[in-house]
Amino acid sequence: MRAANFGQVRVGAPLALAGQSIGLLGGSFNPPHAGHAQITEIALRRLKLDQVWWVVTPGNPLKKNNNLPTLEDRIDACEHLIANPRVKITGFEQNLGTPFTAATIGYLKQRYPGMNFVWIMGADNLVSFHRWQRWQEIAALVPIAVIDRPGWRLRALASPAARRLHAAFVPEQRAARLARMKPPAWTLISGPLSSLSSTALRTTGN
Repeated sequence: MRAANFGQVRVGAPLALAGQSIGLLGGSFNPPHAGHAQITEIALRRLKLDQVWWVVTPGNPLKKNNNLPTLEDRIDACEHLIANPRVKITGFEQNLGTPFTAATIGYLKQRYPGMNFVWIMGADNLVSFHRWQRWQEIAALVPIAVIDRPGWRLRALASPAARRLHAAFVPEQRAARLARMKPPAWTLISGPLSSLSSTALRTTGN
């Protein structure tokens, strides 16, 4: 994969300076909602991040992608939802030719060797994290910040991935240092909880 292809879908490569800490929030964002924005604001504040990049994927390999709106439409919806200049919306993953997070992170670390990347996910995603392709490679590439969601905390902490990565757990009180820690390292962050999900919004039509 060539660096020249990065970010040609919609917004180009987000501008970042060497040494900055960047959070990565990936997903289909179908549709984006206030829960995504809330997770992002919590991550920016608690992890002391310089930016968060919303990585809008062409499709989730663990979900059916029938009737999925175009990548451009979903990026537009994201841009209308959040106006924080520290949040960058990007669809570069389409040009990588793979929907898998491990490949995306590997590419970013090669493209931006001076950046401190953190993968951000909701506690519900940690429950199924062991089903992601090369999930242990993801954990070895970047620290992971898990943001609590209603009803998911105990299930997340008891998940196969959490048990496997038990020795790499970082207490929440040290979350501000996570981005500069050597992986594997992960934490579970509490905060205002949102029960919103893209699946529920599609079902209700809201």
